Amino acid sequence: MAYDIVVLGGGSGGYACALRAAELGKSVALIEKDKIGGTCLHRGCIPTKALLHSAEVADETRESASFGVKASFDGIDVQGVHAFKDKIVNRAWKGVQGLLKGAGVTIVEGEGRLVGPGRVQVGSEVYEGRNVVLATGSAPKTLPGLEIDGERIITSEHTLKMDRVPSSVIVLGGGVIGVELASVYRSFGAEVTIVEALPHLLPTEEESSSKLLERAFRRRGIKYELGVFFDGAKTTETGVVVTLANGKTLDAEILLVAVGRGAVSSGMGFEEQGIAIERGAVVVDEHCQTSVPGVYAIGDLIPTLQLAHAGFAEGIMVAEHIAGLNPPPIDYAGVPRITYSDPEVASVGITSAQAAERGIEIVEQVYDLAGNPKSQILGTSGAVKVIAQKDGPVVGVHMVGRRIGELVTEGQLIYNWEALPAEVAQLIHAHPTQSEAVGEAMLALAGKPLHVHN
Repeated sequence: MAYDIVVLGGGSGGYACALRAAELGKSVALIEKDKIGGTCLHRGCIPTKALLHSAEVADETRESASFGVKASFDGIDVQGVHAFKDKIVNRAWKGVQGLLKGAGVTIVEGEGRLVGPGRVQVGSEVYEGRNVVLATGSAPKTLPGLEIDGERIITSEHTLKMDRVPSSVIVLGGGVIGVELASVYRSFGAEVTIVEALPHLLPTEEESSSKLLERAFRRRGIKYELGVFFDGAKTTETGVVVTLANGKTLDAEILLVAVGRGAVSSGMGFEEQGIAIERGAVVVDEHCQTSVPGVYAIGDLIPTLQLAHAGFAEGIMVAEHIAGLNPPPIDYAGVPRITYSDPEVASVGITSAQAAERGIEIVEQVYDLAGNPKSQILGTSGAVKVIAQKDGPVVGVHMVGRRIGELVTEGQLIYNWEALPAEVAQLIHAHPTQSEAVGEAMLALAGKPLHVHN
């Protein structure tokens, strides 16, 4: 049978594309070798955020006396944590399957391979599509010579099936995944050390945000080695010994490798069909079209932000492009980014370093959460930093603090609607909320500060 669209991969980007295309009256086949929902739902965003919430509850239980509540912390019930996580995942999984079924999308279970123009083979069956959308996602990467054994040396995916809380963990990689899981393990009671080759944790974030996170982690007892390369690792009877390029050695029960995720593009028939690939990622234009007409690629398979919500947006854009709606390209700087550690780090727009690289003259304002009553009630420290073009719109919003990720939605509206600080300063933020921190920063940037200490 021929379809309007054959989607290879049922993760965030793939199923979003299938749903939007079906809404637009297109016939769609969605091919998935594992579970609909992909990495985000089953091995990434959702389960890790469930772990982080359990971690937050553990910390709040330990700290309850400071809020006038008598409670005792008796430890982590790992199986109970998994039961909570799995309940959330399974409910969302059933929901997505129901949406696809209701939309009339044909779901094909099995491993697909591109075998010709508009042709995807699954087993002995070939599915033909006037258009094909590649959405095969990503998998955890490692370093040369570093073998993942799933016991002493693990990836984030092994963390989601842990049968115990290790006494100590070395986290290799200080990006989003490494920082989030370091936060979880510390809250669960492990000794944690992060190793990051670049000078700061979360090196793609605003430098001041990275420094605030490092300060908070130091207070939490999370150690880190920054600006130093990994040299090697050896397993022992009791754990792992890691050697750094500066000669220092670290030992722990577990080594968690969190050096990023790589596109799943090899062995799928892509290159054989003439699709351009660079460094493992599929090359696309601004509408996610590959070098082969009628073939698109989205999500972690392409060199854009490896975020589920970016995948959703790409999938929707591709479906609309195929349907002839001429959707605008995605401004990736306008896609919000959140690291759900404690404290959280959230941002949208560009950093001050990026502004300097682009020759944009900026003004900036930092509002310390020490002046925000709701943040004090929550017992968190941090800041909101707003960057604006001189005499122009806001170009970046950068935030650090517990639960601060919820504020990035306002930040992305401010950035994407090219709002001036003075325009946002006219808006009234509810008191007492953490959102006031955004309002206060904007008031100060507009030249009329309220609760801001110079």
